[in-house]
Amino acid sequence: FAHSREIEIGYAFVRANRITYVGELGWELYIPTEFANGVYERLIEAGQKFGLTHCGYHALNSLRIEKAYRHWGHDITIEETPIDAGLMPFVKMDKGADFIGRDALLNLNSQPATRALVQFLLADNQAMLYHNEPIWRDGELVGYVCSGMYGHTLGGAVGLGYVARADGIDSAFIQSGNYEIEVAGRKIPATASLTPLYDPAGERVRS
Repeated sequence: FAHSREIEIGYAFVRANRITYVGELGWELYIPTEFANGVYERLIEAGQKFGLTHCGYHALNSLRIEKAYRHWGHDITIEETPIDAGLMPFVKMDKGADFIGRDALLNLNSQPATRALVQFLLADNQAMLYHNEPIWRDGELVGYVCSGMYGHTLGGAVGLGYVARADGIDSAFIQSGNYEIEVAGRKIPATASLTPLYDPAGERVRS
């Protein structure tokens, strides 16, 4: 997982990255433009015996949101910090080199967090999420859904949204509340989690 190498597919040299945005064992291929059609045809040909199927962006979005993978533009923007988005495990503060925003991030990291990105699963599997639905905790409005999609593996609509609290927020606060997501004026109970509800240990991507 997370390795990269150059391989041959047909007449092309392709950069193959062992990475995934869908929470499963997968690859991302970087293909020279002039060889794209040829590589595509070789992949389709080779995939027939494995039941290879085309899928679209809605399928990708459903899979990534079950795994709580963030989407740039919806879940993370220039407004959020890695602390807000739960991405600090991927930030190396002690790598021996400065980077833009490092001092500001160190300062923020020394203070209590006031926002956290949380994954939600609706209890009603007939309700749908899109984005901007209000998030209620114990009857109090605490945030809005950033992105939502039906999760076919989890069996219900899944959303990512920021929960905010001026007095500070931590995992104990998130886990101790009773949550509802307001969908079309109706409050629907929801499970809240700071770790991915699908494959939280990341075993699938490393299989």
